[in-house]
Amino acid sequence: MTSNVNHADSATEQQSANLRLSRLKLRRKRWLDVHLWLGLILGFLLSIYGITGSILVFYPEIDEWLNSELLIVKPPADSVSYQPLATLFEVGRKAMPTQAKHTFATYPRNDNAALTLRYSVAAAGGINENWLVAVDPYTAQVLGKRLMGSSDSVIPKTFIGFIFVLHYALLIKSEEISAVVVGVSGALLIISVLTGLIVWWPLTGRWRQALVVKPKSGSVRFNYDLHKLSGFYTALVMLPVLFSGIYMVLPHQVVPVLELLSPVTYRYWFHSTPPTGNAQAIGMDEAVAIAMQRYPTGRPHFIYGAPAPTKTYTVCQDGVDAPGSLLQRRCLVMDRYSGKILDVDDPTIGTAGEVFTHWQWPLHSGQAFGMTGRILVFVTGLACPVLFVTGLIRWRQKKRAKNHFKAIG
Repeated sequence: MTSNVNHADSATEQQSANLRLSRLKLRRKRWLDVHLWLGLILGFLLSIYGITGSILVFYPEIDEWLNSELLIVKPPADSVSYQPLATLFEVGRKAMPTQAKHTFATYPRNDNAALTLRYSVAAAGGINENWLVAVDPYTAQVLGKRLMGSSDSVIPKTFIGFIFVLHYALLIKSEEISAVVVGVSGALLIISVLTGLIVWWPLTGRWRQALVVKPKSGSVRFNYDLHKLSGFYTALVMLPVLFSGIYMVLPHQVVPVLELLSPVTYRYWFHSTPPTGNAQAIGMDEAVAIAMQRYPTGRPHFIYGAPAPTKTYTVCQDGVDAPGSLLQRRCLVMDRYSGKILDVDDPTIGTAGEVFTHWQWPLHSGQAFGMTGRILVFVTGLACPVLFVTGLIRWRQKKRAKNHFKAIG
């Protein structure tokens, strides 16, 4: 009698488990439909973001390789010290027309790199041109200059410039439209990645089968395994890269959401206060000196100029020695006239929301974890076209199989 009761209980449990599994499979089928259509609609954009992103991970090295005569210098045998930064900026300014506005500078990333200075120049016909001047930091000699782009064309004049605009704006001329397109597509791609993980999840507990390629299973199964494993093994990198991309193109929409959880400041919200009288702005070299006083162990990287009266200087440094902090990047925003520090990107002193935003660019570029991080982002970017192509093949295979069954039915 007891045996019969146990058998009945076991059968009931099995029926309950089968019913639960059927419900989960039905729910997963719905998520699969969402994943499928997001992939078909946005897969090509994901491929563009991925390929261009992988290139940009190593853009300094690639740009120097393509333009070695402009961007590579040879350190003198008898000295490794740079000329004063004020001298280097002045040499670059003299290489441009008097109306040129200094907008940006990149400090040499190593002993063999040139200092590069960016200028905005108002040309004939209302056209605005962007120029780069390269300066040897040891000799203060101009190595050359090149036109980077102009307002009358959406296509930049250089390879890396083209890759940047394709990655961040899809070559869309309107900044407002490109930001919305890139930001919204990034948000939908996050949903695509999450639904892909839901679809991948092994409902029957066969984890080994879900984590490896099934050997000798034929081309159809190999394509399926390649798709699901490419998505699974890159998801941990893909998700923060996609979110950081959204943050960078739509900060005015993302920051208010983050502020619901924690206070956040955003460097582009700050402005310089023009003084009364004839007071002059401090030089960009002085802004770097102020940053170096705050973080003497750091190496300057990006130096943002102030082309308009109310714009601020921003100096970003890498390699800041900060015990207990994984992130070694710091950025200081300062008033262009007084040099007063208005904002600091420092994860050791900021709120939770500010620390979160400080990590976004290092995560997006892979530089948060040095060469390891860059390689991970590089590989993840290359996985994007693989996901699109294998997903497209999988969809066509299933479509042909469905049509076949209809034909014989």
